[in-house]
Amino acid sequence: MTQTLGPAPLLRRSVLAHLGAAIPLLLAVAWGLGQAMGVPYAYPAAVLVAFLPVLWFALTRLGAHAGPGWGHANRVTLLRSGLLALVGGTLPFAHALGTGPAWVVAVIAVTALVLDGVDGWLARRQGLSSPYGARFDMEMDTLAILYLCLLLFLSGEVGAWVLLSALLRPLFVAAGWVWPVVARPLPHSQRRRVICMVQVGVLALAVTPLAGPPLTGLAVGAALALLLFSFSADTVWLLSRRDDAGGTKNG
Repeated sequence: MTQTLGPAPLLRRSVLAHLGAAIPLLLAVAWGLGQAMGVPYAYPAAVLVAFLPVLWFALTRLGAHAGPGWGHANRVTLLRSGLLALVGGTLPFAHALGTGPAWVVAVIAVTALVLDGVDGWLARRQGLSSPYGARFDMEMDTLAILYLCLLLFLSGEVGAWVLLSALLRPLFVAAGWVWPVVARPLPHSQRRRVICMVQVGVLALAVTPLAGPPLTGLAVGAALALLLFSFSADTVWLLSRRDDAGGTKNG
């Protein structure tokens, strides 16, 4: 019997090389973007902090990765994560963002949203879909929602209730630690993906000056209601099959 030793050192080195190349490039873009938006010089440092969760998710659970190399799909996810870090880097200055910078942040967030479907398409096209890639992609969705919710809250656009959108998935994961039935794999769901995209899209548009309170709150609240419905549907599905022997893996 062959013992499994975990991810190949070559794969880990490949991921580290990608991250090592991404960080200086991201800092250079952040410096130029910060100059263009007129935000404080600390913006690149804030972007780097916002990028730290990406390092963790990219380097963990590599044993669930498929294929000899990291793959184009994960490279697209890495590009998307860099864009999200540019959004997250504006959080310390959210209260002072003007109309121009707000539009820039919204465009970056929407661009990251557009790329959300590209990585999955590439993985399926190349036959490299894996639990690692699905998790990496999903965590970037969570990060996008977190940064946009914090941006709206810190800017005073909506109340603290908007943070519930960002907390739903962590709460769902935490519930799985207490009730193992909730931690079981879920089947692929187009409903789940569409609602997530709607959530990020509405939050990104809410950052722009297109609409102010109370319209912003109504739109974000409606998107939150959809997200609550999605998590409730998944929870009901899991609980209804708590006596089954196994679950269906994510597609």
